[in-house]
Amino acid sequence: MADRRSVLRGALLAAAGLGVGAVGADRVPSWCGWDKPPLGGGYAAAADRLAGLTRPEVTVRYYVQTEEPVVAFTFDDGPGPRWTPMVLDALEAARVPATFFMVGRNLEKHGGLVRDRLGPHEIGNHSWSHPDLATLDLADAGTELSRTHETIQRVTGRTPTLMRPPYGHLGGSTLLAADSLGYDIVLWSEQMRERQYQDDPAGQVKAIVDAVRPGSIILAHDVGADRRLVALRHLGEMFDGLKRRGFRFATVSELTALSTRP
Repeated sequence: MADRRSVLRGALLAAAGLGVGAVGADRVPSWCGWDKPPLGGGYAAAADRLAGLTRPEVTVRYYVQTEEPVVAFTFDDGPGPRWTPMVLDALEAARVPATFFMVGRNLEKHGGLVRDRLGPHEIGNHSWSHPDLATLDLADAGTELSRTHETIQRVTGRTPTLMRPPYGHLGGSTLLAADSLGYDIVLWSEQMRERQYQDDPAGQVKAIVDAVRPGSIILAHDVGADRRLVALRHLGEMFDGLKRRGFRFATVSELTALSTRP
């Protein structure tokens, strides 16, 4: 129990803004750059529930430590009728697998878009309604995740093992809710910068192709504002550029299997 407490305590401190993730560790997120910290309810409400952990730890990963030239593309917030089919078309054309972190209510409404097109792709949990989970107590965070978990199973026939908290905000209640479902948590090491490059698609492509390193996890979105299109319309160019650099592509779970970290 001491080990369990120390693992979660470190995560709680980080989530509370009292600690900073270690640079270079693939299982400890860097919290720098949040647009706002998680509020007290999320982590404080979980602080006296450490004994409730069912596993030795909840892994939080924002990249994978590996020497293999492999990268994972991830897409958040879908599915949606405007862009999810476009993303699936681009992935299929390039024979690239990806991980989709789906919002439960969107999957409930638009499950037909993806049900027969998942193929090599992986599905993760991105909550039911996309709230800031770090501001919720354990019961509400658990409902957000469990409702989506059940919807993913029912609509896709798959059981998710990964979750990504909306906005990348992580509180103790989120950790405990993820633990209760057997999830590991996935953040990201690179992301599309649609605001910065909204009038410069070539710049967006170059930024991703140049930034990727072995084990990178890339964040994109298949639902959202029109500026997302500066990335989504040019996924094929990113794939081609990374292939020229010698990279291969994997789901997050496939990438994690290549980790050189014990």
